[in-house]
Amino acid sequence: MAEQLPSGFESLATSRAYFTQESMLAVETRKRKLFIGLPRETSLQENRIGLTPEAVQHLVAAGHEVVLEAGAGEPSKYADHDYSEAGATIAYSAEEVYKADILLKVAPPTLDEIELMHANQTLISAMQMGALNAEYIAALMRKKINAIGFEFMKDPSGARPVVRAMSEIAGSTVMLIAAEYLARSNEGKGIILGGITGVPPSQVVILGAGTVAEYAARAATGLGAEVKVFDNHLYKLRRLKHNLGMQLYTSTLDTFALSQQIRRADVVIGALAVEDGRIPFMVPEEMVASMASGSVIIDVSIDQGGCFETSEVTTHSNPVFRKYDVVHYCVPNMASRVPRTATNALSNIFTPILQEISQHGGINEVLFTNEHFRSGVYIYRGSLTNAAIAKKFNLRYKELGLLIAVRN
Repeated sequence: MAEQLPSGFESLATSRAYFTQESMLAVETRKRKLFIGLPRETSLQENRIGLTPEAVQHLVAAGHEVVLEAGAGEPSKYADHDYSEAGATIAYSAEEVYKADILLKVAPPTLDEIELMHANQTLISAMQMGALNAEYIAALMRKKINAIGFEFMKDPSGARPVVRAMSEIAGSTVMLIAAEYLARSNEGKGIILGGITGVPPSQVVILGAGTVAEYAARAATGLGAEVKVFDNHLYKLRRLKHNLGMQLYTSTLDTFALSQQIRRADVVIGALAVEDGRIPFMVPEEMVASMASGSVIIDVSIDQGGCFETSEVTTHSNPVFRKYDVVHYCVPNMASRVPRTATNALSNIFTPILQEISQHGGINEVLFTNEHFRSGVYIYRGSLTNAAIAKKFNLRYKELGLLIAVRN
């Protein structure tokens, strides 16, 4: 007969209580508290802000400090109270905000605002290549700061998220604007944008086949308009048709075909992107003169020089003018027409970026590890790192990778 185990020994032998257990070791963390400043925008027509109150609340809950200049959120319909309730400190002078380690602006700072900056500060804002000058670059370099142009920042897919988001807004907005100025109440042609049963649809011509064109074409076709898209890049035209999931009239920028379509068009949208520092095609004045009275031109590319020879910069307060009795809408920064939507889009982009900076231990570390974030840097520790700017103003620049490697 098998030997019987002593009472209690069997339960002890099968218990896990005395097995060797793994010991959890402390993991070194490099997380860093951020001090983020949100200045009030002073540039004409700039109504956006970089973070919503909800994003501020999320960052403050994670241990970061946010200071907001009083009134900064009002153009986007966010009150100071919304931000203070979210945990931000409300500052009543720009000097207080500019003490922050990271400045998050939408428009580039003015020369007076640059004077408020300090060494080792990080500026995240639009760069606006076309508006830069040598004096401006020199002023930023003298302050020994890091300057990041968010329109050139890339995501892991290689796309530029800020440009994409603002282009989506512009593309959706242009057709609403076109419908407004085609109406009789605005001395337009008195027609509906689109079409109804038994009435021929309105004619929309779009120059360019990028993101603006995609969203404009989607809105116009959804309303029933007949849309024609022109671009010299065939792959962009193919991609546009694929993304819309429909057959669409597309053409290269053939002068004869374009002139015929513009002459018949009710709305013409200019959305060509800059190539080699300039717009690749400009609609001549005689083509504009051939359009029917009350037709509408919307030049989305006006901040880059414009797509039409007759274009002149206008403002949100005085957005249109007429030439050859054709309505011209040439307001730069169209996303500021709907600033709350634009602010939400920007906030969704910047909040994860700020979190990543914190998790990596600071701006220097995230630049060392994230090549997509590096793509937006044009000044690092006071040194110019952007080859295009250096070439434009005949300045010397240094490779960012080498500067970061030396720093580390």
